[in-house]
Amino acid sequence: MSSPSPNSRLTPQIASKFAAIALGHVTREYPNKLDHVLEGPADARGPRALHPIFFGSFDWHSCVHGYWLLATVLRRQPDIPEADAIRALFDKTFTPAKVEGEVAYLARPATRGFERPYGWGWLLKLQAELLAHDAPWAAIHQPLADVFAARFRDFLPRATYPLRTGVHSSTAFAIALAQDYAVAAGDRPLTVLFTEKVRAWHMGDRDAPAWEPSGDEFLSATLMTAECLRRLLPPAEFRAWFAAYLPRAAQREPATLFTPAIVSDRSDGKIAHLDGLNFSRAWCWRELAAALPLADPLRSVAEAAATEHMAASLPHVAGDYMGEHWLASFALLALLAGEPVG
Repeated sequence: MSSPSPNSRLTPQIASKFAAIALGHVTREYPNKLDHVLEGPADARGPRALHPIFFGSFDWHSCVHGYWLLATVLRRQPDIPEADAIRALFDKTFTPAKVEGEVAYLARPATRGFERPYGWGWLLKLQAELLAHDAPWAAIHQPLADVFAARFRDFLPRATYPLRTGVHSSTAFAIALAQDYAVAAGDRPLTVLFTEKVRAWHMGDRDAPAWEPSGDEFLSATLMTAECLRRLLPPAEFRAWFAAYLPRAAQREPATLFTPAIVSDRSDGKIAHLDGLNFSRAWCWRELAAALPLADPLRSVAEAAATEHMAASLPHVAGDYMGEHWLASFALLALLAGEPVG
């Protein structure tokens, strides 16, 4: 895939390429990295037996956001060649029996922390997208979304501290995605919970040091915190907070936030995470830029940083399965950034 232009967005060609990639892995059962606690010999089962829907894409959460990618490109580019295959797959996949199987898995005592919080956020992000389709999929899938919304409600009041990481444990990333569901579903109490929690965690954050990247991060912990608060705070309050959070950003400091990560070995699953870091930074910079006044000098700086990060990794969404099973979803987040959620 060629490098993106400064205004690169989701084109029919990119949508088709991403759809083909995801169709190739969401039902690919192996190789597979399970997040699964065995409470006895009977629990030693394969991915498809454990997860009737999300058994592919190397791991559960990647399968979830693979389906999000497919639903998203189908709605935004409905005439791509893969559209009929996506609809047929969704009709076959999102059935009451299969959703019941996923829900039943979560009823096991050992699954209390299953995919917390990364998979929780992605599952609700998927449901937000399904709600935008004229299809029965969202209604069928809703019981599973209800489980994860309930888990956020149970967990966040007990979460004294945020997880300021660049990997799956990031609370800012999960809440940012889950907030899209709260908006789409009209779940105002969930939005209130998210807002109260991120205020308690982050309103005192100042002059973020941006000690990143580490060697296997796929999220910018610094920018992800800002993007999470952007979604939840009133615009004027957010801009005041952001100015204190990254006070020298218009001068491209901290410099690391403006420098794409180097990916030395894309066959190494952990090192390949750094392509995801480039996409997540591009996503955050685009969203943050769109929230700033046109005259703010940081706006053009942020847009340029997003373009640089996209150019570094967009050609590499496919090629090795260690990246191919998930990277297109993060590229899509960046391509859609700055646009309305719907």
